Amino acid sequence: MSAMATGAWPEGSMTAVAITAPGRVELTRIPIPGPRPDEVLIRPSYVGLCGTDLELLHGTASYLRDGRARLPLVFGHEWCGQVAAVGEDVRGISVGNRVVGQTMVPCGLCRMCQRGQRAHCKQLVEVGLYGLQGAAAEYIRMPMRSLSALPEALSDVNAAFIEPAVTVVGGFDKAGCGLEDEVAVVGTGTIGLLAVQLASRMARHVDAIGIDEAGLKLAAACGARHTLRPEQARRAAYSLVIEASGSSRAFLRSVELAATGGRVAVVGVANEPVSGFVPGELVLRGVDLLGIRHGLDYYDRTIQLFVDGVLDAKPLIAGVLPPGQAAHAFELLEHGRSGPPKVLLRFNEGRTS
Repeated sequence: MSAMATGAWPEGSMTAVAITAPGRVELTRIPIPGPRPDEVLIRPSYVGLCGTDLELLHGTASYLRDGRARLPLVFGHEWCGQVAAVGEDVRGISVGNRVVGQTMVPCGLCRMCQRGQRAHCKQLVEVGLYGLQGAAAEYIRMPMRSLSALPEALSDVNAAFIEPAVTVVGGFDKAGCGLEDEVAVVGTGTIGLLAVQLASRMARHVDAIGIDEAGLKLAAACGARHTLRPEQARRAAYSLVIEASGSSRAFLRSVELAATGGRVAVVGVANEPVSGFVPGELVLRGVDLLGIRHGLDYYDRTIQLFVDGVLDAKPLIAGVLPPGQAAHAFELLEHGRSGPPKVLLRFNEGRTS
């Protein structure tokens, strides 16, 4: 019988997909992570690729620049899978369970963790980015506390989108989005389109603002009332603006779009300096600027939003490829998409509906 069937913790080596040098992604062999009492071994089903993974591939990611990450690196922080083995102290998780893994793994002991601010943990590590092996492999080992069980009603394809979606859900909660809000979502990538889906169900209405025509068409299909180019959007017209593009210019435009007393939730990570920003504008117009650092405490809520059909991954998928075509998957993500923003690697055929 297989290790999957018996629950025995497998030994030896496994295939993984690693970024081995800037611009180079390869299949490689690495040791299967060994057992630990409070940890779980999972066989990933789907692994999503995102802009952060592209930055790692290009060697431009902040994690590489500041020394937190080093190459070769097994990437993969957006994923779901099935439990293959459990440590002796693990409770509530069994072999065969389907789970999604949390990207941020806090220590649970530092001052920030004790204050309930786990995302600001002083000893934080992040799966597939720095400190912990990513999910682009036959197996990934995770702490029991950093896993969320998946209900039968949720497909693995949708589950692979939970990680990016928790940031959206956390951002809407922090911004206090409600039925009276007029929302603008700036950016039509994965985060932006998920934000449009959520705002279309939570707010009075939502407009999508972007520069990609295919992305704007997708935003309309996801529930946007209007789809606009940045120059077409009215200044000071929105009570809540979600900046999801990661562009410095889009950040400036997002502040301009916020109405007096409005809020700007910044989800996209812009690494270029912002010129022309006048801080006094925030004060004089009473605009709240909110930096959204992930949504670590929103996994269960986000899972339910997918189960309820409020969020739906299927319109966002450009392609699903096997691990051996990882290099092509990155190329497709960067240059070859026809509209949908997300590319997935399929390691094991999971629950698809």
